[in-house]
Amino acid sequence: MGSSAGRVRARPWSTSKALETAREARERERLERGIRLRSIYLAIMAVVLAVAALDVLLGSVGLIKETRPRPLTGAERAEYIAEDVARRWRAWPIGMVFPEELPYAGLGQARLYARRVGVAPEAACDAATDPQVAAVLRRHGCRTLLRATYVDQSATFAVTVGVAVMESEEARASATAELRADGRAGVRPVAFPGTVADRFGADQRQRTGWVATGPYIVFSAVGYADGRTRADVAQEEPVHSEMEPFAETIAGRVAQALGEPPEVPPCTKGNEC
Repeated sequence: MGSSAGRVRARPWSTSKALETAREARERERLERGIRLRSIYLAIMAVVLAVAALDVLLGSVGLIKETRPRPLTGAERAEYIAEDVARRWRAWPIGMVFPEELPYAGLGQARLYARRVGVAPEAACDAATDPQVAAVLRRHGCRTLLRATYVDQSATFAVTVGVAVMESEEARASATAELRADGRAGVRPVAFPGTVADRFGADQRQRTGWVATGPYIVFSAVGYADGRTRADVAQEEPVHSEMEPFAETIAGRVAQALGEPPEVPPCTKGNEC
């Protein structure tokens, strides 16, 4: 009894307290780690927001600069001209594409006027040209073909002028590089009943030609207005000396108007930079 009375007993709560202390330490460590991770996250988000704000600011400055009037560059001027020329065939009234009268020079350089006798409906390129020409146009993307017929001031000659509208100036250049100089093939003439050109058809063609501008190929087919066919004119007999110059001038006038560069505004917002 005496020996057992002098033995020191271990307190039962000591182990529980150690476990509690360890748990608290682990919780403090998790809390501190969470705080550190949150701080890192907030720092990263602050950087992201700062970069985004800078991008918005720089974008706004760029937009302000871009929307301010400024002089057009050389490339922008060229693009403006090309787009204006390319849309004329459908944007202009028919009287601007094919004016009612066109001047030309007669004998002795006298100023004379050709008169438009009719405008044909818009036609497919294949239907309005001879097969060998149609094949070239088709290969290079001909969109449509516009035609009108004129007579000279004396009503001796009739000429059909045909405007082939190509997809682009590059397509037009590729097509004209393949067109052969053939006075018998080109645009199909258009006759208009009840006019002096009512007998002007494919058989009446004496000469054909073409001139190019922008995305357009302007064809011409000329002959006598009285119905004389090519076969009626003996091979050794030259055609009238004024026939070809007349046709070339009328087609050239149409081409010149279609391809003439427009007045280009100096600035992106008009005339003031």
